[in-house]
Amino acid sequence: LEALRTLGHAIRDAVLAGRARVGDTIPGTTHDADVIRADTDHGPDHQGDTIYRIDVRAEEVVMETAHAWMLDPAHPVPGPFAVIAEGLPGDGWACFPAGTPREAIRTVVIIDPIDGTRGLMHGKRSAWALLASAPGPAILGRPPRLGDLDTAVMAEIPTARARYADTLWATRGNGVRGETLDLATGTVIPARPAPSGATDLSHGFATISKFFPGTKVLASELEERLFAVVMGDPPGGAPLIFDDEYISSGGQLHELIAGHDRFVADLRPYFMDHLEALARDAGDTTPRRRICCRPYDLCTILIAEEAGVIVNDGRGNPVDAPLDTISDVAWAGYANRSLANQIQPVLSRLLAELASHR
Repeated sequence: LEALRTLGHAIRDAVLAGRARVGDTIPGTTHDADVIRADTDHGPDHQGDTIYRIDVRAEEVVMETAHAWMLDPAHPVPGPFAVIAEGLPGDGWACFPAGTPREAIRTVVIIDPIDGTRGLMHGKRSAWALLASAPGPAILGRPPRLGDLDTAVMAEIPTARARYADTLWATRGNGVRGETLDLATGTVIPARPAPSGATDLSHGFATISKFFPGTKVLASELEERLFAVVMGDPPGGAPLIFDDEYISSGGQLHELIAGHDRFVADLRPYFMDHLEALARDAGDTTPRRRICCRPYDLCTILIAEEAGVIVNDGRGNPVDAPLDTISDVAWAGYANRSLANQIQPVLSRLLAELASHR
């Protein structure tokens, strides 16, 4: 746990220091160095999300730290270990020492160095360094999955206008702890986030993610149908549910953990499956890039669950995926059990209808 917290803070500090070096004296300004895409820097094997220049230093910190762990006889990560991170080639695995077969790995650390790059580099919202660990194949006898994660840390990377930055962490079965750093004074105080206890969505924030063109129509239609069934006709036609797009899976989980949002779902894999099925029916077999949530985006799901947030795959099943950088993951988060009991059956039915309708 302490190793992950230290690394999360190192990523945060490196990003903030880099921003200061490029002369970000006006809060919220954006620099070309942040905006230029860097996909080609990672070679043709890169299969993760788009990489921007702002991501590169964070990735360097991850690899520098992993090498330091390997060289330190007393390093806190039981080895041999593997780091899985966005930006690494193939399915994102890097084994330490190099050449160690995967079946001999005792600990796996999965990391998204900056989750929420797009919002951060434009000065809109905080990003998050997401880190988690699980027993490796040498312990489990199989490759680890999201459900095997036993320790997680999320460290906020604030915008230039921010004064405070949160860090949250959890180990399985021990609840959530956290702290808030005052960036102006360096003071650290305990943080104790709590999900909303609201029993319905009225006058609260609830969102089905529709970040990019391509699946917006399907997401919006499903969202309208879902809320119409769950909430019925609002009195006087006034809206009762508010939408807030946070382009960061870690950020979305934090909004649930902190009590800001009551329901969030990212169902892009189901929408992509539907659109691809329609294309095949029409004889179109052109490959399409799938920009979806990946396991590294959800590696801090443990923190949400330990806080009391209900998280599943949108169909009512546990979120389940191998620890890699290429698997698509759908998920839905509910601030509490009461909300899950109201919304989940309707969402499951609507997703079943979508899957069967061609």
